[in-house]
Amino acid sequence: MTGASTAGSRAAVTDGPARRGRWVLLLLLAAALVGLVALPTWVVAEGSSALEDQVRVAVAGSQVAPQASAAALVLLAAAGAAALVGRAGRWVVAIVVAGAGVLVVAAGVAVLADPSGAVTGAVAQATGVAAGAARTTTTPAPVAAVVVGVLVVLLAAALARARGAWRQGSRRHERPGATGSGPAPAGPADERSDWDALSRGDDPS
Repeated sequence: MTGASTAGSRAAVTDGPARRGRWVLLLLLAAALVGLVALPTWVVAEGSSALEDQVRVAVAGSQVAPQASAAALVLLAAAGAAALVGRAGRWVVAIVVAGAGVLVVAAGVAVLADPSGAVTGAVAQATGVAAGAARTTTTPAPVAAVVVGVLVVLLAAALARARGAWRQGSRRHERPGATGSGPAPAGPADERSDWDALSRGDDPS
């Protein structure tokens, strides 16, 4: 019975770092997916300018929805925080991750709902005409962004409900001896040295 309890306690001790490492990897993967989904073209607009009858403008997700790229950076920071925080900090990380996922979903939905409005600046810069006068077509990338954002929110929920040990990260940067019992007591005074100092007129104290 004692051996079983000892094995269980050892498993609980080693379970924390293992679980933490898996979550850090999952958060890094989520950041990579969000960053990748923001790279391709989200909206293709076709309009006319004073010099050309037809101008085709391809607008990438990083341009039409910069909040998606920002969410990828937030997830990278969350992965770094997850490697260091304790159990209470894990909840903060989960909330941040959920917010990043909602941001990605909102970016994709906004582009799908109004692609012309999303590319107004890019089309006007390329053609010199308003985006409303141009024909716009969305690619599958905004839909993929919505899916990835939902997965990030689910990852945040799973992180908040994670079981097992979740101890504070490494303390190697703490001052040495911070947890000790204090400075070592001074050794016994050398009486001969004290008398020598008094004979020279010095104060041995």
